[in-house]
Amino acid sequence: MAADPHVVAVLALDGVVGFDLAVPCQVFGSTRLADGGYPYEIRVCGQRPAVRTSVSGISHYRIEAPYELDAAREADTIVVPGVAMPWQAPKAVLDVLRAAAARGARTVSICTGAFVLAQAGLLDGRRATTHWWAAADLRRRHPAVEVDAASLFTGDGRVFTSAGVAAGLDLCLHLVRRDHGAAVAARTAGFVVMAPSRDGDQAQFVDHVPAGTTGTLAPTLAWLDEHAAEALTVADIARHARLGTRTLTRRFREQTGTTPLAWLQSRRLNLARRLLETTDLPVPAVAERSGHGSATALRAHFQRILHTSPDRYRRGFGEGDHPARP
Repeated sequence: MAADPHVVAVLALDGVVGFDLAVPCQVFGSTRLADGGYPYEIRVCGQRPAVRTSVSGISHYRIEAPYELDAAREADTIVVPGVAMPWQAPKAVLDVLRAAAARGARTVSICTGAFVLAQAGLLDGRRATTHWWAAADLRRRHPAVEVDAASLFTGDGRVFTSAGVAAGLDLCLHLVRRDHGAAVAARTAGFVVMAPSRDGDQAQFVDHVPAGTTGTLAPTLAWLDEHAAEALTVADIARHARLGTRTLTRRFREQTGTTPLAWLQSRRLNLARRLLETTDLPVPAVAERSGHGSATALRAHFQRILHTSPDRYRRGFGEGDHPARP
C-alpha cells in the first residue's frame, strides 16, 4: 500500500510575495519518486479566499487560495513565504505555527517569512537567515534569534529558513533531498530546470552568470562534475579555466559564493550519495569512486555535512537490489 503523501501547507498571507508563494508549490509539486508516485500534497492556505500579492510593497494582483488557514493545522510541513509587512502576522497564523511546531511538524520560511516564524517564537535560540536587506531588522526585532545574514538557508531538522527569492528554491530542493535522497532531488531539479543544489552555507551575494556569457565558469563547473572523483588541485582547476589561481578563486566567489575546493567537495558528496543510493558498493569503494580517498574521510565528510553516516544514509535512501559495480 502506498504511503500517505506528505502534506505541505503554503501560507498565502495578505501581501505575500508571489514568487515565494509559487516556489514551494513548484518544487514539491514537481517531485516524483522512482515509481512515478507523488510524495507531496500541496495545500495553499489563505487568510481569506482572495489574497493580494506584493513585490516591494506594491500589490500587483490577487490570488484565490483553495484552502482556508485551518487546513494547515494537520500539515506535515508548513511554509511561510515572504510577505510585505511580516512583523504584523495575525494571531491566527501564529497560533497555527505554534500548534504545528508543538506536534512536531516541520516549519519553513522563505525570505521575510522568517519574521513570522520569529513572532511565533519558533526561531528563539536558533540560527536563522532572511533576505540580506532585512537581516538587520530581524536581528533588532528578535534579539533571541541568531541571525545569519550571509547563508542561503539554515535548518536544524524541524525549523528551516532561507534567504531572499531564489534561495527558496535551494531550500525546497534541499528538503526534497532530505526526505527522498539525492536521486529524487536531482530529478526534481532537472524538471524545474535548476542546478541540483547549492549548499546552505554558500553566500547570498552570488553573481549567477548565464551559461555562454564571456568569462563564465560554467564549462569548468561542468568539467568538475565529470571529474569530481579525481585528485584535483586548485592549480588543475585554474588550468582548465585558463585563469591564474587567484583570479580563479575570485571568480568562484563571485559566481558560486564559495571556493573551488569547497565546490569540488560538494560535487564529491553528491557523487557519494548517488553511489550509496543506487549501488551496493561497499563504503570504501564508494569513498574511492567519489574522490574521498578513504572510508574514514567519507564518514567524516558525511558526519560534518549531513550529520549521519554513509551506512545510515544508504539504509534511508538506498533503492536496494543493485549489484556492486565491477
